[in-house]
Amino acid sequence: MHPGDRVRVTRDDVTNEGVLMPSSDSDNLVIKLDGGYNIGIDRTDATVDVLETNVYDVGDDDTDDTDDSSDVSEITFEDNLPTISLISTGGTIASTVDYRTGAVTAQFDAEDVLRAVPELAGRANYRGRVVANILSENMDPSIWSDLATAVYEEIDAGADGVVVMHGTDTMQYSAAALSFMLETPVPIVFTGSQRSADRPSSDNVMNAICAVEAAKADCAEVLVCMHGSESDDSCALHRGTRVRKNHTSRRDAFETIGNQPLGTIAYETATDDGADGSVATAAIEFVREYTERGERSLSLANDLKPAVELVKFTPGMDPRAWDYLDGMAGVVIEGTGLGHVHTDLIPRIESLVDDGTVVVMTSQCLAGRVCDRVYDTGRDLLDAGVVEAGDTLAGTAKVKLMWALANLAGEQTAVRDAMRSDLAGELTEESQPWR
Repeated sequence: MHPGDRVRVTRDDVTNEGVLMPSSDSDNLVIKLDGGYNIGIDRTDATVDVLETNVYDVGDDDTDDTDDSSDVSEITFEDNLPTISLISTGGTIASTVDYRTGAVTAQFDAEDVLRAVPELAGRANYRGRVVANILSENMDPSIWSDLATAVYEEIDAGADGVVVMHGTDTMQYSAAALSFMLETPVPIVFTGSQRSADRPSSDNVMNAICAVEAAKADCAEVLVCMHGSESDDSCALHRGTRVRKNHTSRRDAFETIGNQPLGTIAYETATDDGADGSVATAAIEFVREYTERGERSLSLANDLKPAVELVKFTPGMDPRAWDYLDGMAGVVIEGTGLGHVHTDLIPRIESLVDDGTVVVMTSQCLAGRVCDRVYDTGRDLLDAGVVEAGDTLAGTAKVKLMWALANLAGEQTAVRDAMRSDLAGELTEESQPWR
């Protein structure tokens, strides 16, 4: 019995089947279940049956001190394979646990990701590039500009697709930023993981494989590729301007708001009789319209105006809480329902508009659009100069306003018109239920 064998373990009348993983001690067995989760089982009085040998190459057992480099993926270039650029910004997909503190820290560059996910070999030729090595809460507009430039350079140099390794907490903002800064003839796919590679039930391998397959596909847009369910059965492909992280820790935390994802990738592992391990297949199906590969020419507009703030209205808010907004180039408000705030805040908003700040209204609701023509408060907001952003997500609206203020020649009329218009799939013409 060796790591990589498929086993059946019975203990205390409980039976589990899965792949035997390396264990750090001799008292416990670690089994990866078919759903992707790892469990630990006390070896005492456990009955182990080997069902299949070496179905999955999980590397050397930690108890073996032999230096064996076979677990390091050697990426070779093959003429018949597409070239995919892997760009790392840090995050959990390229992280491990710091056992001194117990915290997850970003440590690896893109080449380390390839070594950590040897299943990527043979799917494409790869180029690795590191733009940042941060946890995603430290992301900022200057890094978005650097990232957009790096992606542009990789595509300009001939990459057939780009995969951006990114932390999940702010991935939706970065995906939205690149959606506005780049027009692309090839797919740009963001992916990450909710759980680091050395934790049970890590989702990094499946997400990375599906992201590479998406980067080879026909949809030439900025996409987010993450688990589509709690199990290792499919990934969902979300448009970068319509996606939101809706759970702190679930593997299927990401959702397309107001519609179904653009597509799905069915993921399945099966034993390869002609090789030493298992092979993962990833079949892509798109269910909505998208921009096709080669339909647009490559272009870059990566200037951003950072002086944009996103504020959330809550009942009882003191208008003085918004004093810090003076001098901002833009403000996005998360209003209630159709896009409302307390009437006491309307003079504050009018003052901001009079001073040259573009004020944009979004909703705290996850679906539907703002409409300030229904109630008196909404009409007063429009009279104060507020711009309705339709059903644009609040975070996307912030990034879009940063981009519009920096790239539309400083013309407020053009900026206001852009915030009412669909530029990258962020705003639907009409809100309709899809289910």
